Amino acid sequence: MPMDKIAVVTDSVANIPAELVEKYDIHVVPCLVAFGQEVFRDGVDMTPTEFYRRFRESDDLPTTSVPSMGEFLSLYRRLSGEAKGIVSIHLSNKLSATVELARGASKMLPDIPIRVIDTHNAAMAQGFVVLEAARVAAAGGSLWEVVAKAEEMIPKVHLRAVLDTLKYLRRTGRIGRAEALAGSLLQIKPILHVGRDGVVEALEKPRTKRKAVRRMLEMMEEIVGSEPVHVAVMHADAPEEAERLREEVASRFNCVELFVTEFTPVMGVHTGPGLVGLAFYSDRELAAVPTSARSPTWKPRPAFGVI
Repeated sequence: MPMDKIAVVTDSVANIPAELVEKYDIHVVPCLVAFGQEVFRDGVDMTPTEFYRRFRESDDLPTTSVPSMGEFLSLYRRLSGEAKGIVSIHLSNKLSATVELARGASKMLPDIPIRVIDTHNAAMAQGFVVLEAARVAAAGGSLWEVVAKAEEMIPKVHLRAVLDTLKYLRRTGRIGRAEALAGSLLQIKPILHVGRDGVVEALEKPRTKRKAVRRMLEMMEEIVGSEPVHVAVMHADAPEEAERLREEVASRFNCVELFVTEFTPVMGVHTGPGLVGLAFYSDRELAAVPTSARSPTWKPRPAFGVI
């Protein structure tokens, strides 16, 4: 990495396809997944395929944990010798303590500017924020230009996902016991999103997965219409469903980019297998960033922020 470039960092929850991580030189800090006493780095020591096979076969459900502050500190220290600034972009602080650990590590290195941003989202909704920031960095953008792009993207990106069951979100505390129980009794297939406050919420509760997927596509159409749209089809051990959804998206929407990405193990712990979803945004949505963002005197708003 040239010393005049800005380094972009994220965590493995972003689910960015490996080829794009490599192309834009994105640095990914892995979260952790544990089966009993065995601990694996998300997407490094265990692939999604291996994880979902073991998930289905294991009597004991896996658990997740955040990266250590030391891992962030080690990466930031290394990047401080390779770049002139660091922008570290992470999942919602309502879902994980990752962003706070990143912020804590950044304060230990005062000699390089580090900006830590809470996307208030997760999965490829988070990933698109990271990806667009990394594209600006790769084009030679300044620290403030990279930060401004990330902040511009946060309110533009949408996530919709359909689950086979709510029991895993309930077990990991990401959705309430009463709502999970009602969902199980009624056999609903909820359409979830991450709200602007960074909390997972059920938008609608269709009775079948087919209806839920159809409604998810309608929701996307209501938001983007015929405008050019960037889309990631997401899935958790459901590649055939994801491919059908990709084909439907390609035929119905004006896609600038469209790819399929599989939930990493740390996400799969919370959703279980069978999820399909969409992360998307349209360029037509106006940026919520000051017009002076490219001025060196402008400072971004604080990105205050548990896996």
